[in-house]
Amino acid sequence: MNDMSPVRPASVSAVLFSGERRDFGRLVRRGALLELATLGFYRFWLATDMRRHLWSHISIDGDGAEYTGTGRELLVGFLFALAILLPIYILYFFVGIEAERAKAFASIPLFVFFYLFGQFAIFRARRYRVTRTVFRGIRFWMTGSGLAYAGRASLWGLLVIVSLGFALPWREASLERYKMRHTLYGDLQGSFEGTGLDLFKRGWWLWLLTPVALVVFPALPFLYAAFKAVEWRWWLSGLRFGGVSVEARLSRTALVGLYWKVIGWYFLVMVALVAYVVAATFAVGQASGTDMDELFAPGGGHLGLLASWTVGYLLAIVVLNIVVRVYLIRDLWALLCASVTVQGIEAAGAVSAKGLPSSALGEGLADGLDVAGF
Repeated sequence: MNDMSPVRPASVSAVLFSGERRDFGRLVRRGALLELATLGFYRFWLATDMRRHLWSHISIDGDGAEYTGTGRELLVGFLFALAILLPIYILYFFVGIEAERAKAFASIPLFVFFYLFGQFAIFRARRYRVTRTVFRGIRFWMTGSGLAYAGRASLWGLLVIVSLGFALPWREASLERYKMRHTLYGDLQGSFEGTGLDLFKRGWWLWLLTPVALVVFPALPFLYAAFKAVEWRWWLSGLRFGGVSVEARLSRTALVGLYWKVIGWYFLVMVALVAYVVAATFAVGQASGTDMDELFAPGGGHLGLLASWTVGYLLAIVVLNIVVRVYLIRDLWALLCASVTVQGIEAAGAVSAKGLPSSALGEGLADGLDVAGF
């Protein structure tokens, strides 16, 4: 007798984010001040604290995630990366001087080298973050070659330039497929089902409007926000781990408010900074009995004026860092979580632990090359 029992449909689970905005805001305000006090070195611990906050407040089907990286790992990775990058920077400095004398294009090989190295660093930084992510006590991990990824990314980048940007969707799809087929959850194989054609069909009109947006500034934030929303939805909906799939319901306008809030804060901070500089200049002039012509005379360099301007500039940087982290990391994270459902989470119920943590060197290289994502 044949078993005619119906196949049970895959369950659908919401992704819940329970992190409080005020807690994250307090964390980044404290961290930004400590970054300032430590000349930037606290950023490794701040990045770790932010990731722990965001990861730990996610739950799927009642189970939470965990971030196990440490600030010390990031610092050590950065120092190792610095030991690699510093001699390269020094060498190219002297090569550049000699090449300039010979009328050679020293910047071209420098750009190509650092672009390749940057893509390698991006892949290795992702591997570090993936291997520090744990769900239900099982670690995510990665295989694959950073050099192979860098070569692939560079060839696609050249094609994007030649095609005036129209190859970008296919580049993104190809790189995501490479990353996801080398990403595993325990012994559960990852994959990416999104295609370049699908991304192009979702956002073809964005490519056509880009030249207009570059000329008409108010249109640019709307266009960029729409592109990021389309890209996020496409990427999230393409993720797979065995029988586990993700579906995102992010509208094209979902991120517009976030980007305009950041622009508004930038405008307010810049206005406040200009007002502060003007007030500080007059205050220093009055306190020192120096007229404006003397303060701004060539070679004058009034120390009190320079110190007051530096304080204002640093405070502006602190505020803008806080704004970006609250709106474009925490609030974006919350929006994405609210838009996502996970199907077939039961397929991850019998996963066996596998894989080892990766070193933080890749994250350090990405930090040193200023290509580090979050």
